[in-house]
Amino acid sequence: MKLEGIIQDQLNSLLEIKTDDGYTIESVHYRTTLCVSSQVGCSVRCAFCASGLNGLMRNLSSQEIINQYEIAKDKGFEITNIAFAGIGEPLLNFENVKQAFDYFKSIGLKVSFYTTGFPIKYFKELLHLNHDGLTLSLHSVLEEKRKSLIPNSHSIEELIQVFENHLKTLSSRKRKLYSIGYLLIYGENDSDEELEALANIAKRLNIGVFLLKYNEIESLPFKTTPDEEYEKAFLKLKSNGVRTTLSNRYRTRKIGGCGTLMVNRLVGV
Repeated sequence: MKLEGIIQDQLNSLLEIKTDDGYTIESVHYRTTLCVSSQVGCSVRCAFCASGLNGLMRNLSSQEIINQYEIAKDKGFEITNIAFAGIGEPLLNFENVKQAFDYFKSIGLKVSFYTTGFPIKYFKELLHLNHDGLTLSLHSVLEEKRKSLIPNSHSIEELIQVFENHLKTLSSRKRKLYSIGYLLIYGENDSDEELEALANIAKRLNIGVFLLKYNEIESLPFKTTPDEEYEKAFLKLKSNGVRTTLSNRYRTRKIGGCGTLMVNRLVGV
């Protein structure tokens, strides 16, 4: 693998890395965190996400995942945290992801995961890793709506039940490592009904919500929620007693924001 180039804005750096068989994957650096990719493409194919537009090409090896860190480090980026939040669903490449995870932990890095929970047998395993944070990406709490946004996944109740069973075994301090990821998309999953249902699930699990803001992609029909509506959704969750975290300024960028990473830049953003 070799570094093809670095695209930067005021906050984020996007590293374009060429694999030995000619694919280009992307890693994102912000502050001291490196978001790494686990696959070339993605078969989950979330309707709003650029990463799966061309489907899955192949899994990355554990060394290819580690190489993303080594390349970024060699270029002088300070890295204390690894987030499996780049291209691909880490659970669909779980053996290689676990090997990379073990390496990152062995050299003293903190490692967090963002996952749709698919497939569920590996989701159960992931919950028990000695990770430093895990976000379950729901993006809708209405079954049919979520199926339209995330075609390849499990039922919401099945995921929540597995999550709940694990969380019951944890102390309140450990629970703070877990959250629900919810990408707010204008006119899609931002109704009062959905936000109320989301609040109920968060309270049932006794964990917080990471309320992400959608970054528009030219070839897809979804729209960014206006700032005032985004704040309204945040306040609604807060008023329901849910610990809610907004997208930080690093995750609202075109470079490296949620859903904008892609393979070979075949689609513009």
